[in-house]
Formats: sequence, C-alpha cells, structure tokens
Amino acid sequence: MFPDDQIHTGSHIDMRDNKALLLEVKNTAGLILPGFDFTRFNAAFADVERLFAGLYPGYRACNTAYHDFRHTLQVLLAMTRLMHGASVEGVGFTDREINLGLISALMHDTGYIQKLEDKAGTGAKYTLTHISRGIRFVENYYAGDDYFEPEMKNFHDILSCTGIHTMVAETEFASKKAALLGRMLGTADLLGQMADRLYLEKLVILYNEFEEGAVPGFNSEADLYRKTVSFYRRTKARFKNEFGNVNRFMISHFRKRWNIDANLYEEAIEKNINYLKYVLKAGQKDIYHCLRRNAISLQ
Repeated sequence: MFPDDQIHTGSHIDMRDNKALLLEVKNTAGLILPGFDFTRFNAAFADVERLFAGLYPGYRACNTAYHDFRHTLQVLLAMTRLMHGASVEGVGFTDREINLGLISALMHDTGYIQKLEDKAGTGAKYTLTHISRGIRFVENYYAGDDYFEPEMKNFHDILSCTGIHTMVAETEFASKKAALLGRMLGTADLLGQMADRLYLEKLVILYNEFEEGAVPGFNSEADLYRKTVSFYRRTKARFKNEFGNVNRFMISHFRKRWNIDANLYEEAIEKNINYLKYVLKAGQKDIYHCLRRNAISLQ
C-alpha cells in the first residue's frame, strides 16, 4: 500500500520532512474547522522548532535523541488526526479548542530542553519531571497573552495526560472538551512513538535517557526490550480504561482523509511488537543487531 517506513503515517509523507508533515497537519486541521486561523499555531510552531534547534533565547539545543523534534512532530500529527476523526464522528471543536489541542501537542516535551546555564548532562535527566517543566515553559511563553493566559489550567491538565502514571479519570478537567483533548494527547503521545518504523531501534536510545533520568524498573537495554511487550499490553488497557478509547477516532480519520478503513497506527504498532516477540523468542543475545535499521542514521 505504502512504503514500509511510511505506512504508519497513512500517506506518502516522509516523516523526516518537517515541511511536508506540517502541511499535512494544516490540511487535516483545515478539515476540522474550515477557515481555521493558523496565526497562533504558526507562531508557536516556529518557536518550538527554534527551541529544539537551540535558537530560542535562553535555551540549549535538544540533546535527547528519543524525545526529539521528530517525536514532537509525530505526536502533533497523531493529535491532529485524532481530532479530525472525532470531528468526522460529530464532535465539534472551536477555534480556541483546536489551538489548545495542537499547541499542547507541540509543547508537550519542551520540558526536556535545558536552559543555557544548565550544562550538566542532557535533558534526559528531567525524564521524571519534564511534564511539570513543560507546563512552566507554556506558562512563561503565554504570560500576559489575553487569548491563552485564561487557558493555563487547561494546558496544565492536557499536558499532564502524557504522564505514564497520571490517573486521567481522577483529573478534574474544566470541561468535557478539555478532558477529551487530554485523553487525545495522552493517546497521540503513545501512538506516535510506538508506530514509528524505528521504534524498536530507538529503544536503545530510550534506555540511555531512562538511565540518566534515574527511571526505575530497567537494569539493561535487553531488560527494556523484554518489558516493552508487557508495556504494550498495559498501553492497550490504558487506551481503553484511562483514555476512553479515543484511539478509535483514527479509523474515521483514515477512512475520510485517505479512503482507508483501518487504524494504520495500531497496525504499525502490532508489526513492531510482533517482530520484537519473534526476536525475543529466538533467544538472541544482542537484540539491537537483530533489528533491520539503524535508528541514528535514519533520524
């Protein structure tokens, strides 16, 4: 149907082409609300791109190879598609709600970026605190902004939904729509990374980030690979129980946008996990070298 390394995108978009991906985000957002004003989104996108590149005042360049700008764009695209799928099913979004959803996706990992004076290690040391740091970045970024400053609680609640231990059902959202956007972002964060053609290869990089960030529960790269299978089982349960099955909106998106009656994200994830199971079952000692691509060279 599509080239193997693009199948999870549902089109001929090259995920390494930021301009093409941004165009697809805008095309899809335009389907949610024809005539949507991209002025605020464009400004945020330009600044977040500068932030990750080390061109934003007061900050160093992104130095986390897993939670990089590519990952941010993957999540942004997945978030836009979930919102579009919901709109196809009759969920209405206002101009403000679309901005809130898209910009939350854009800024969800800004907490990994170090300030200029912070020269110790990498941003991975903030793995366990990056959400609160990202929320502070948003608060500072929109301080004094008449349009967004009233949305700070919504930003806080939506961004918090990307936390692996966040109990979404216990969060007191300001509105049902904010709750929906939070569940969508938590889902998009997981779909975007796990459907990546390089997901398995990049787990080595993720382990390095976990090690620096003192994330408990993993004692080696191989241990992370072994536990990824059970992590996926928990993720599927989380899609259902914590996020209210909002991943179902992907089918409506792909059907309407591409005339494909399937959730290509879930299909891509299943392929990744099934191949990992095959490698683990084969008892390979060096799992990484059984994988077919080099994650670093294909960034």
